[in-house]
Amino acid sequence: MGIFDSGVGGLCVFREIKKRLPHESIQYFADSHNCPYGSKTKEDALSLSRKNIEFLLEQDCKLIVIACNTVTAVAIDSFRSEYKIPFVGMEPALKPAALQSKTKRIGILATENTLNSRRFKQTFKKYATGLEVFVQPGYGLVELVEQRTQNSDRARCLLSQYLLPMMDKGVDTLVLGCTHYPFLMEMIKQVTKNRITIIDPADAVANQTKRLLTQFDLASNENHHPLFHFYTSGDKKIAQTFIDHAIKTPYILEQVNI
Repeated sequence: MGIFDSGVGGLCVFREIKKRLPHESIQYFADSHNCPYGSKTKEDALSLSRKNIEFLLEQDCKLIVIACNTVTAVAIDSFRSEYKIPFVGMEPALKPAALQSKTKRIGILATENTLNSRRFKQTFKKYATGLEVFVQPGYGLVELVEQRTQNSDRARCLLSQYLLPMMDKGVDTLVLGCTHYPFLMEMIKQVTKNRITIIDPADAVANQTKRLLTQFDLASNENHHPLFHFYTSGDKKIAQTFIDHAIKTPYILEQVNI
């Protein structure tokens, strides 16, 4: 199976999938050279994502996880009609946030394209009834993660700017609407002083991946020895640092230009 993201953020999804599907081989492509996708036009996001999909199909992937909220929001419906294999995408976790929140005031931190997408507006309409929802584009956060500066003073400054006004309005639950943002988890906890519940959708994505593999009879059996192959269009050393934290078994890492 394959996973792709605009960079290393999707490794949080990879980690959860590996826990639930320990026998599956995984090919992961991080398009860090073109990161971030969140501020690109819909046409550019579609074009880049299609190249990523074609690359993973060349690696014989049987299912593809789009570990990018932006691409899911603007393109997953097109890809599902265009390709024959199953796709799993990222969804803003409004439903679990609604169940968790006591104040019924929820914050969403996401990329601009995700927040402006038709898919997000549909999800919002479906699950936000009875809630006060405060949305905030996470300008600059993806770049900090890609540069391995997620624990910097700059990260603290941006997160304070984005999150403290939400908390002043009574927000007690925060939805992370970008796969890069879980790498900011420790800084988010520091800035919010652990007074806010953080919802990471990676868990739900891993569960859906397992369901689809079973549904389409694609799951590997227990005798399969899984292999993990990572590709990056960006800095190989930076990718390796993130992968080493996400995976504790042998893997292959290649720098590619597609």
